[in-house]
Amino acid sequence: MDQVEIFKALSNKTRLQILNWLKEPEKNFPEQPNADFENVGVCVGQIQYKAGLSQSTISEYLSILQRADLVCATRVGQWTYYKRNKAGIEKLSQIINSTL
Repeated sequence: MDQVEIFKALSNKTRLQILNWLKEPEKNFPEQPNADFENVGVCVGQIQYKAGLSQSTISEYLSILQRADLVCATRVGQWTYYKRNKAGIEKLSQIINSTL
């Protein structure tokens, strides 16, 4: 992934907030029933509810974060769940440490 695209993904306040929420899903999404945050992640509907934005906007934001390798998606039936991509976050950390 291009470094510029990664930073573009982070340039939106809500996308940055979503990544922050996904850092501690147990704390930020306690209302998610039968949560398997470690293996599956957080349901799009829970993220949408917390952000207070439309489903289409949240889906677009999550898609941008996924293309930047900052989140991973898992499909379970009709639902899509997201969690932070630890490898992508580590790559971002390396970019910051080596470039800036």
